[in-house]
Amino acid sequence: MAFDFKKEYKEFYLPKDKPDIVKVPSMNYIAVRGEGDPNQEDGDYKKAIGLLYGIAFTIKMSKKGDHQIDGYFDFVVPPLEGFWWQAERYPLDAILQSDRAGRCEGMDGIDYAHKEDFHWISVIRLPDFVTKNDFRWAIEEATKKKKLDFSKVEFLTVEEGLCVQCMHIGSYDDEPITVAMMHEFMERQGYELDITDKRLHHEIYLSDARKVAPEKLKTVIRHPIKHKGD
Repeated sequence: MAFDFKKEYKEFYLPKDKPDIVKVPSMNYIAVRGEGDPNQEDGDYKKAIGLLYGIAFTIKMSKKGDHQIDGYFDFVVPPLEGFWWQAERYPLDAILQSDRAGRCEGMDGIDYAHKEDFHWISVIRLPDFVTKNDFRWAIEEATKKKKLDFSKVEFLTVEEGLCVQCMHIGSYDDEPITVAMMHEFMERQGYELDITDKRLHHEIYLSDARKVAPEKLKTVIRHPIKHKGD
């Protein structure tokens, strides 16, 4: 049976719909960076997703080709994830003050009404057996077979560390409600938000938005935190 990251690491992929504190270890990702409205038809975000899955499935199907990866085991391609920020509204801790649309009174933060201002790093987790040399092979192999430009795809290592997270059920535009609940919880536990240019708002998409109604979408939301006073 193929290894399924969601099932094997439920603490990172299947949290409850109530906030919790988690320490996230270092993970390697396939990554594409970009900016702009993720809902734009034929936009950079949707093109980035195609590039990510192109590399993910090239690695998964390497077992059938000449390039045999040391330590390979069959796996379910992990869910799509994303790190998000808005440069003009940074830092993101202002989202705590947001209304349902993400608008903020007199301060900076994420504004869901202006998705064109988004900056993002779209990612898919890599199994630990994938080395940078294997990754470079996958880029070359996918470029040759799919006749696409994969030059924007990078090998990215992220160690998130201490975070607050929660399962958000519903529309992406309603995320501020869940985020506010997360922030209230972390403060009661003696933590404060630690979003910086290196530690970002993180989402893990467990539903296919093309097939699931907005009110039923499942998204893991994760924010970096630190002990108050650190």
